[in-house]
Amino acid sequence: MKKIKYFFNTHTLRFEKVEVPLRVRLLQSIGFIVASIVTAIIIVILIFQYIDSPKEKLLRQQNESYKANYSVLQDRVNQLELQMVELENRDNEVYRSIFEADPIPDSARLKEMESKKEFRAIQNLSSTELTDNMTSQLNKLSLRVSFQDASYLEINNLVKNKEKLLKAIPAIQPVSNKDLKRIGSGFGSRIDPIYKNIRMHAGIDFTAPAGTPIYATADGVVEAAGFNTDGYGNKVVINHSFGYQTLYGHMFKVIARIGQSVTRGQVIGYVGSTGKSTGPHCHYEVIKRGSKVDPIYYFYNDLTPEQFDRILKAAANNKQSLD
Repeated sequence: MKKIKYFFNTHTLRFEKVEVPLRVRLLQSIGFIVASIVTAIIIVILIFQYIDSPKEKLLRQQNESYKANYSVLQDRVNQLELQMVELENRDNEVYRSIFEADPIPDSARLKEMESKKEFRAIQNLSSTELTDNMTSQLNKLSLRVSFQDASYLEINNLVKNKEKLLKAIPAIQPVSNKDLKRIGSGFGSRIDPIYKNIRMHAGIDFTAPAGTPIYATADGVVEAAGFNTDGYGNKVVINHSFGYQTLYGHMFKVIARIGQSVTRGQVIGYVGSTGKSTGPHCHYEVIKRGSKVDPIYYFYNDLTPEQFDRILKAAANNKQSLD
C-alpha cells in the first residue's frame, strides 16, 4: 500500500497531504534512470577490465596453446640447426678435403642468417606472427637442407670418380732418380743463374744428361707441346683435371702432342737445355687451381719417408736455379 505523506501547514494549522508536482516526479524518474545507466556502465567496464569474456577466454587459451607449440617447434628447429652446422662442417672439413674439392662458402649455405633470438619477443607476437616466424625459419632450414643434399650428391659423384682423382694427382718424379742425386734446385726464392738476382723459382730442377726420358707424373690431356718464347723452351703442359696441371720445361725433344691423352709414367719428351737454361735439366712445376705449388710434396708414389727427407734437404740446400 502506497504511503501517503503529510506536512503541517502553519498557516492553516492543519496537516495537509504532500502533493509532488508532475515535473518534479519526471525529473526524479529521469535522474534515477540516468544514474542506473551510468552505474551499469561503470560496473560493466570494471567487469570486462578484470574478467575475460567467454570469447576472450577462448582466444587467450588458443594463444597460450600457440605459444606452447611454438616453443616446442623452436626447440626442434634449434636442434636441426645444430645438426645442420655439424653436417656442413663435416662436409667442408672431412668429405670435401678427402676428395680435393673446394669447400662450400658460408654465403652459399645462407650462413649469414643469424639467429633472431625469437624468445625475447614471443610474448608480444600474435598467433599469426608466430606462425609466420616459424614458417620463415623452416623455409630457410629447408633451403639449407636442400643445398646440403646437393652437396652430398656431388660428393657421391666424387666417390665414383675417386679412382680418376687418384690417377689425376701428380705422384711421381718426372725423371728417373733412384739414387736421389738429380735434385738441382728446389721451389722458392733462388739466385737467377743469368741475372744474378733473387727471383721466385716456381718449380724443381732435375739435372740429367741430355736425352734422358721425361715422364708424365699423372694421367691427363696435353694442353701445350712444343717450343715457347716464355723461357721454358721446348715444354709440355698437361691438364690432369680436378684442378691439377703440370709443366715440363727445357726439353731437347717433345714427343707429346696437343690433345693427346697420357698416363702416369708415359714418356712425353727428353731432357735438354732449350730456352732460358744454363745446362741440361728438366724444370718441373705443379699447378693446383691456378697457383704454382711446391712439387716436392707430389712424389709420394715412388719415395719412402726417408727418401723424401733426403730430397727435401737437397732441394733446400741449392740456392741457385738452372733457369
